[in-house]
Amino acid sequence: MQITLTAKIKIKPTIEQVALLKQTLRAYRSGCNYVSSVIFETKQLSQLKLHKMTYDALRTEYLLRSQMAQSVMKTVIARYKSTKSNKHAWPKIVFKKAEYDLVWNRDYSLVQGLFSVNTLQGRIKVPYESKAMEQYFDGSWSFGTAKIVHKYGKFSLHIPMTKEVSEPDSHNIKQVVGIDMGINFIAAAYDSKEKTTFFNGKHVKHKRAKYKYLRKQLQMKQTASSRRRLKKIGQRENRWMTDVNHTVSKALVDRYGANTLFVVEDLAGVRQATERVRVKDRYETVSWAFYQLRHMLEYKATLQQSKVIAVDPRYTSQTCPKCGHTEKSNRNKKIHVFCCKTCQYTSNDDRIGAMNLQRKGIEYVVEVTTGA
Repeated sequence: MQITLTAKIKIKPTIEQVALLKQTLRAYRSGCNYVSSVIFETKQLSQLKLHKMTYDALRTEYLLRSQMAQSVMKTVIARYKSTKSNKHAWPKIVFKKAEYDLVWNRDYSLVQGLFSVNTLQGRIKVPYESKAMEQYFDGSWSFGTAKIVHKYGKFSLHIPMTKEVSEPDSHNIKQVVGIDMGINFIAAAYDSKEKTTFFNGKHVKHKRAKYKYLRKQLQMKQTASSRRRLKKIGQRENRWMTDVNHTVSKALVDRYGANTLFVVEDLAGVRQATERVRVKDRYETVSWAFYQLRHMLEYKATLQQSKVIAVDPRYTSQTCPKCGHTEKSNRNKKIHVFCCKTCQYTSNDDRIGAMNLQRKGIEYVVEVTTGA
C-alpha cells in the first residue's frame, strides 16, 4: 500500500533569491487570476482550449516561463473542478495567497543537497532546514508536485511525499489498545497489560475557553479590524490544535510500537449529537478535531506496522467491562465516575470507555484470525 504525507520544509534563500522568489510568486498569482477570469467568462475547463486562449498572454504579459504557464492552467482548472464537484455555484475564484506549484524534476529538484527551484530569471539553488526532516531524504520517499509558500516573512516547500509500505497484518497483532477520546482527557489508552495512560486535557480546555471568550468579544465589535483579528485567531487556534494532535498521536505510537491494534471510536456523528448538548457547552464538543487526531494516529501507526480500526461508540461508557451490565445510570457525567449498579465496579468513565474499546479490539482480532 502507499502512504502520502505532506512535508513542510523550510527553505533559506539569500536576499537576492528572496527578491526572485517574490517576483515569481507575484507573477504566478497574477497569471492564475488572469486564467481564472477567462474560465469564469467562458466556463471552459479543457486545458488544450485554454492553452490557445491564454498561453501567449501568460508568456508575454505576465512573463511566465513555459512550464510555469502550464502549471498556472493546471492549478486554476483543478480549483474550478474542485468547486464544481462540491456542487457549489460557479463563482469567480480569486487567488490571494502567494503560492507557486512546482512539478518535481521540472520546476524543482534536489541538486547536491540543495533545492533547485525555477524562477522567472532561471533556476536558483536554495538550502533547506533538514532538522526533523531527515526521514524524507533517505531514498524511500518519492516527491510529488510541491507548493512554494511565502508566509510570515518565511518561505517553505509543501511537498507531497509518497512511500510504499506493507499493509499491517492482523495476524501479527501482539497487543490491543483501546483509545477513548474526549474533552477532559484528550485520550485515555487502555492496553493488554491492563495499564491506562491518560493525556490530560485540562490545559487544552482552558486555552480553548480563552479563545472562545476572545472570539466572542471581537464578534461583538463588528468592525473590519475585529474581523481581520478573528481570522488570525482562528488560524492560530487551528495551528495549535494540529500541533497538540500531532504530539498526542506520536506519543501513542511511540509508546506502544509495532504490531499494535489501536481501537478508537467512530465519531462521525459527533456534530449531530450536539443537539442534545447544552448550548454553552457545544463549542467544546464540536471544536476539537477528533477526526484529525484519528487520521494522524492512522498514518503514524501504519508507518510503524500497526493498525487503527474505528468501532461503534454506543454504550462504551455505560457498559461494565467486568460483568457486562449496561445501564445509563452507571455513568455519572458530572464527576466523570463510572459505578456499575450490578457488581459495583468503579473507575473513571473515560478509562471505562477505553477498556470497552480494547475488548472490541480483542473480539476483532479473534474474528479475523479464526475466520469466524
